[in-house]
Parts: sequence; structure tokens; C-alpha cells
Amino acid sequence: MSVPVEVNRAKALEGVAHGFLGRGGGVSQGIHAGLNVGLGSEDEPDAIMENRRRAGEAVLSGATLVTLYQVHSADAVTVLSGFEERLRPRADALVTDRPGIALGILTADCAPVLLADAQAGVVGAAHAGWKGALGGVTTSTILAMETLGARRERIVAAVGPCIARASYEVDAAFASRFDEADPANARFFSDGRAGHHQFDLEAYVAHRLASEGIGHVETLGLDTYGDEARFFSFRRATHRGEPGYGRQVSIIGLT
Repeated sequence: MSVPVEVNRAKALEGVAHGFLGRGGGVSQGIHAGLNVGLGSEDEPDAIMENRRRAGEAVLSGATLVTLYQVHSADAVTVLSGFEERLRPRADALVTDRPGIALGILTADCAPVLLADAQAGVVGAAHAGWKGALGGVTTSTILAMETLGARRERIVAAVGPCIARASYEVDAAFASRFDEADPANARFFSDGRAGHHQFDLEAYVAHRLASEGIGHVETLGLDTYGDEARFFSFRRATHRGEPGYGRQVSIIGLT
């Protein structure tokens, strides 16, 4: 009996086709077991493509799933039509006002952010790792949505499964980058072992969204590192010395 695709949804995005997926419901095996959608992973290509098909159908049946070649940047692209996977833009956020296009963001500890202005009929998706979040990927996403007619005071956003503070140990040099950007960022760090801190990526991304004038920001509070049964995690795989890791996808689109 096959396992159904697990779709985590945000109340903030109710009425908009969306989903934060994990590893449940896929066909991959071994260290990639489950719904691995990462084209850059060492998984079987046929399994990856079947997983991507299942993911798209679980969120927006019949739509064209569009993803990026993610590079931890602050760059956002506007999608007006589907494109071949080999032509994926190098960027970390997508926006669209076209029905039938499913915007997909891949993660394995970084924070996926899904955004919508339902009144304007504009949606966006962003890949916010620490580097992209600090560099302003959410800012770029909001600006790109506004060029399509969205208004930031109407945009709602949700931050999906990502590595939680309890699982995210960083060194002093890491923390200093955020302190240099804004000393108030100290509140997103708590003391850890000597010379280290615990970083709250989810809270930081939510703060960046709120500071841009997004009035309704929801955080799902799901820890990719700590919940192995449900999510892939780059850091967990690294700590175990595993040769690879899977990627989950978060999807949003217009019907």
C-alpha cells in the first residue's frame, strides 16, 4: 500500500493552492527514501521525476511545476510560462500571476517561504537559507510581486519546515555577520557551547518579512533536522557522514 504525499498547509494561505511537502509519499530508496525531488542529488533520475510529478499533483493538479537552480542568492525571477528543467534560472525566488504554474522551492534545512496576494492574483516562493535571508531574498520576492500588481499590505506569507534553533549550532564568526548588519539581530541567537550559538533561522526570516510590511506572517515550527521521519536535512546527513541527502519541495500556484 503506497504512502500518501504529506502536504503541510498554512492557515495564512487558506484559499490559495499551496503545500510544504516532506519526504512522505515518494518512491526513492536508501538515504533518499521518500519524496526526494532534488535534481542535483545522487538519487535515481526516474525516481526523482516521479516524486516531482507526485508533489505537483498533490498541490495543484495539472499545473506545470517550475523550480530553480538555487544558489543562495537574493535574486527573484518572474515566471510567465513554464520552462525546461535544464533551463532553470540561477536564482532563489520565483513569482507569477499566471494560473496553472506551480512555483517550487527545494530545501533541506533552509527556510521555504510561500507568499500570496490573493486579491491581485499574485504568488511567490523563496528559498531563504541564512545567506539569502541576510542578503534580502524576501525583499526581492516582495518587490517582484509588486511589479505584477501585488501590494505588500495585502501579501500574506508562511515560513515552512526548516532547521530549528535547537538544531542549528553556529560559530561566533557566523553570528558576527548578523550583528554587523543590525545589532538587534542578537535576539535570534542564544548561547551554546563555548564559542558557539544557536541560531533561529525561522524567526529571523519571519522578522525580515514583517519588517518589509507583510502584516500576516505564519511560521509552521517544523524542524527538518530533528524530524527525520518527515524531512530531509543537509546538516543531519553531514553530521552522520552520509554520501548524499534528499530535498523536499514547497509549492504555491494559482488555479
